Amino acid sequence: MDRDGKLNRLNQMLAEADRQWERLEGKRQELERQYRSIHEEWEELRKKRELYDKVRTLLQTAAEHARVQAKEQMETLVTNALQYVFGPMFRFEIELSDHGGKPHAEFYVVTEWEGRTVRTKPQEARGGGVVDITSLALRVAFMESFRPRPEGPLILDEPGKHVSSEYVIPMLEFLKSTGEMFGRQIILVTHDPHLTEGAEQVFQIGLKAGRTEVVPLRLLDNGIN
Repeated sequence: MDRDGKLNRLNQMLAEADRQWERLEGKRQELERQYRSIHEEWEELRKKRELYDKVRTLLQTAAEHARVQAKEQMETLVTNALQYVFGPMFRFEIELSDHGGKPHAEFYVVTEWEGRTVRTKPQEARGGGVVDITSLALRVAFMESFRPRPEGPLILDEPGKHVSSEYVIPMLEFLKSTGEMFGRQIILVTHDPHLTEGAEQVFQIGLKAGRTEVVPLRLLDNGIN
């Protein structure tokens, strides 16, 4: 093979190597994306499990009378949230039992559907929307049931992230009514513009030239839009 032939052959091998590298790089990027997605989902589930464990601990350590009161308050608040967002066929139940001399609590979402009663755990009920609303309402119930009662605003990061778009506005209305009921300011961080529609004050936060920029989009005092 002459010099030009060898050079052409090397160029072909190099081009094939480049194409193979691009394919492998595409696969690597896709695997990284899947990893980030799974990691984010795992982190959300971990936080929700921590919340459930805190509520269980509260119910376990409370005296019998206080335990029953806390149970009823939590059931009522979470049921109201589920019905506010998804409709009257939903309710929330806490089942208290005794395991080895220690009180134990399990959580269930109960749905009445075509004459049938379906009882499932929140994380198994109708996808992420139900578990998001359940977790959100449990956070409020936990704050209001804990003694001494924690003061201050309720701060939420991406609430209802997995709630379907048709249920976002009802979820927002539930949050507003909850804030009014318990006298709490609600501060939330969101990428969903629908969640800002009923807010009294809205700020857009972003990066500009490496610095955080806060732009008021709507202010309560002067009505700027």
